[in-house]
Amino acid sequence: MTTGEIAPSSQGEDLPESLKGTLPGRYYTDPAIFRAEQAAIFETQWFCAVLAADLDKPGRFETVQVGRESVLVARGRDGAVNAYLNVCRHRGARLCTEESGEVRRAFQCPYHAWTYSLDGKLVSAPNLTSMPDVDRARFGLHRVHVREWLGYVWVCLADEPPSFEETVIGDVTTRLGTPDAIVGYQVADLKLGRRIEYDVKANWKQIVENFMECYHCATIHPELTEVLPEFADGLAAQYFVGHGAEFGRDVEGFTVDGSAGLERIPGVNEEQDRRYYAITVRPTVFINLVPDHVIFHRMFPLTADRTLVRCDWLYLPEVVDSGADIDRSVELFHRVNQQDFDACERCQLAMDSRSYRDGGVLVPSEHHIGEFHDWVRAHTG
Repeated sequence: MTTGEIAPSSQGEDLPESLKGTLPGRYYTDPAIFRAEQAAIFETQWFCAVLAADLDKPGRFETVQVGRESVLVARGRDGAVNAYLNVCRHRGARLCTEESGEVRRAFQCPYHAWTYSLDGKLVSAPNLTSMPDVDRARFGLHRVHVREWLGYVWVCLADEPPSFEETVIGDVTTRLGTPDAIVGYQVADLKLGRRIEYDVKANWKQIVENFMECYHCATIHPELTEVLPEFADGLAAQYFVGHGAEFGRDVEGFTVDGSAGLERIPGVNEEQDRRYYAITVRPTVFINLVPDHVIFHRMFPLTADRTLVRCDWLYLPEVVDSGADIDRSVELFHRVNQQDFDACERCQLAMDSRSYRDGGVLVPSEHHIGEFHDWVRAHTG
């Protein structure tokens, strides 16, 4: 070893029983590993794409990045939501370049004017009538599997998608102990009160791992630990099946200063009142449940070291429609997000360091993150 070199510590069998090894640093920086994740995870699993209410009438659409693909999600004339690969079947031009918008009747490719109805069928193209052997259904847009749940549109690019019940709903069940525990929050009936987008300069797994543990909470989340005192002890709510962190004795609501929140969601039962539940739905969704609102994160991994996070604060429709002040409830988790994403970016800076070549370690309150690492390895080989 030459002068100045650092010998990376060996992980695995040499670790004391209290510690478990993490993924090696290259899992957070290597473009080849990210490409493998795009193909084997984001393009095969159910991916939460769009808030259904954002597609409020026929012709409304959004384009989202799912793995290596741009996906066009649109409301059809029959009211159903459809999703397609955002690629013209003629020469492969990007069909819609806008992130969102509205068309009256059809999508038209700006290159050669091939035109597709809202249900994806090819309806016209220059000189198409002189080509009677062209099957318009066959040369329609490539369809993507769609499922609506909790008021969101979930898509899957796999030819044969995995069971939605076993994967997405299964993750909720694993965390809460029963799929019925989320029903009372009436998530699909809530209304968007605020949306904030965060452009995070970190690998998507950094963000998942951060959300799963609370070993860091006492260090970087003073507002959150004031509202949820047990988080100062370092055990995240996700560490315990069915457990919700209880509000502090003098805390009135899930707000930045602990002041009173808003009207409780009617379906929330007494056992769930004054408690916070956090759920990770692999690969890219975080759901946060509190008595008067729901905070819903969607991640869009863009590169090995950059992730777009869209965070929605959802409230009872009458709360939003009345113009009630939601600033204090939004501000609490907005600060938590900023604190978390700053920490993720600090970690990302070290992932190519020789010191982290073999990875780091997980303390006992983080051991469940090891299961997430095993899940990533199992899907990417």
